[in-house]
Amino acid sequence: MATTADTAPELPLKDRVAIVTGSSRGIGRAIALHLASLGAKVVVNYTSPGSSAQSDAIVAAINSSSHGSAVSVRAHVSDPDQVKSLFDAAEEAFKSPIYVLVNSAAILDSKYPTIANTSVDDFDKTFSVNARGAFLCCREAANRLKRGGGGRIIMLSSSLVGSLRPNLSAYTASKAAVETMVKILAKELKGTHITANCVAPGPIATEMYFAGKTEEMINKAIDQCPHGRLGETKDVAPLVGFLATDAAEWVNGQVIRVNGGYV
Repeated sequence: MATTADTAPELPLKDRVAIVTGSSRGIGRAIALHLASLGAKVVVNYTSPGSSAQSDAIVAAINSSSHGSAVSVRAHVSDPDQVKSLFDAAEEAFKSPIYVLVNSAAILDSKYPTIANTSVDDFDKTFSVNARGAFLCCREAANRLKRGGGGRIIMLSSSLVGSLRPNLSAYTASKAAVETMVKILAKELKGTHITANCVAPGPIATEMYFAGKTEEMINKAIDQCPHGRLGETKDVAPLVGFLATDAAEWVNGQVIRVNGGYV
């Protein structure tokens, strides 16, 4: 007769601490919930005060589940002091070294300007969060995860880096910087048992994706996908979950496009 232990679900991230930036909504939210379902202790990060209720709701859902635990921490990834405080808060909350960083925090200019119409302020704002923020999180994670003897660094990029579509130059360039940084980081972390990878989604049905888009733009994206639909957050989270586990040790320095064949 099977015992409770025999029938318990496998939890490949049991008791491992994971920080997921930008996880009060969208793809980050789905990732935080998925990592918790794998047994992780999750830090749900948000930036604006208006997102605190969403963040708290995710934490409550995780803490009421049969496995996983979570806390909510406000921090802006473009600020080095706040990034350090985010990692400090994670270690203090769970009394354990951080094992996983997933950087999902990003912004997108909903005006979709051409290069000729992109203001310097908008360009700087985009790079401040998407590229500088990724750098600061990578730097902090590289140093913290070494202390714990290994771990996983997973950056969210975009399939736009592969398709190079017009009107999203600042966003696409900022994500190209992230992909380059991660490929170099994976080599720099030789011998640390830390892997560094990028997950690059295509069009995903989130609030950020829909902002500023016309119905025509959305339908065009759907038509260009072999599956005839937009992606969903549930299409992305399991891949991130896999990369966070021991089974993904041999995947390192890679950019994995998750886009249903959208090019």
